[in-house]
Amino acid sequence: MGIGASKRVEEALISSPVFAAACESVYEDCLAEAQHAFAGVRPYQLGDAADRLHAALSHSLPLVRRWVPLPPPRQEVDKAFCRVAGASADALHLPEFKAFATELFRAAIMAGAGAAVARRIPIGDRRCWGGG
Repeated sequence: MGIGASKRVEEALISSPVFAAACESVYEDCLAEAQHAFAGVRPYQLGDAADRLHAALSHSLPLVRRWVPLPPPRQEVDKAFCRVAGASADALHLPEFKAFATELFRAAIMAGAGAAVARRIPIGDRRCWGGG
């Protein structure tokens, strides 16, 4: 898939009004659930935020619908958080939250598309496996 495809996926996410609206909505929901006690989304809220983003985007964004059948796992959420904010950050403001969501779903789309391509590449001669 290469760097070119990854960059195209990132640009598609960044330029999507649907993606921006989902990020803003989930961000506001996270703040409301914490009763606006914090000046941003806290790291412990990101797993739930990723699930909500997936739910919103899987119905309205073809890239997510096709390549990300399940919400990204917590390990990927944590990786995206660290890439965007560093391990010491205590909250994400809206621009950082959007960058987090972009990083998370770019990686998830690339992984899903890569797995689909890998399944289509024949490995060896099936006759050697007795299947053919």
